[in-house]
Amino acid sequence: MSERLETLKKARERMADDRHVFAKVLAAPFDRDKAERARIKFIETQALIDALDRAIEGEQIGPAT
Repeated sequence: MSERLETLKKARERMADDRHVFAKVLAAPFDRDKAERARIKFIETQALIDALDRAIEGEQIGPAT
């Protein structure tokens, strides 16, 4: 596996861990401030995970010819 692909996969794993933390806050008893911050961070983190997934896919396919 290339170093770039390995780096992307590690970054994705770390972001998935962060997403889980935000989901736990959202699932906890409601606290408006915490829930609002966690919701925003969850959405931002999910967007980053989606971008990392696309980058990983691009690395696995190889360069466009």
